[in-house]
Amino acid sequence: MWKTLRGSRLFQVAIGRMLAAYLRLVWYTSSLTLEPADLYDWVDDEIPIILTFWHGQHFLMPFVAKRHHRGKVMISRHLDADINAIAVEALGLGTIRGSGAHGRDFPRKGGVAATREILDTLRAGINVAMTADIPKISRVAGLGIVAVAHYSGRPIYPVAIVTRHRIVAGSWDRASIHLPFGPAAMVVAEPIRVEPDADDAALEAACRLVQERLEAVNARAEALVGRPAGSAVHGR
Repeated sequence: MWKTLRGSRLFQVAIGRMLAAYLRLVWYTSSLTLEPADLYDWVDDEIPIILTFWHGQHFLMPFVAKRHHRGKVMISRHLDADINAIAVEALGLGTIRGSGAHGRDFPRKGGVAATREILDTLRAGINVAMTADIPKISRVAGLGIVAVAHYSGRPIYPVAIVTRHRIVAGSWDRASIHLPFGPAAMVVAEPIRVEPDADDAALEAACRLVQERLEAVNARAEALVGRPAGSAVHGR
């Protein structure tokens, strides 16, 4: 019965729009600290950019974009991700369906087509947001995000958005279910640029830098909302 229900487009649209409405409630009732405080004074000069973050910290990412920004979010083709895609589109962004994978799973999961669409999107001057993790391995950056920067020539901006009041799910990605009416922080790191002539060693170094900067912005964001880094306290 649940399989039938979750496969229903009507059900998915209803839940996706409810999720979008809930996320708006969280965002607009939270007291946000932005770091750097002048981010939006200069980031427009860098557009299009590649925004990256850890899987499980994606729910509030659509709010990074201002009204005049165009952006697309990479979301997997998995059935459960359809609701996330509907919510993202209800919040004003486009979606790119596909995900990274290893070996023979790569074409099945839409990785090749999604990568082409990401590169075409960036060439059109539209920002792209995507997770940095290796598929199903939480908080470990993979080479996918670095490859996109390499072939597009666009900078990677690592970002973290956290709230003090949240529930941490028991899923592999430790998804944060944010709660309204509390402190929130958004921290963005210095951009990472990958040269067009980068060799394998340079790509690996860029991947390590993505890892380091994501860890740093998450630790800083947690500190700004008054929680220890990596905190998994459930509830308020």
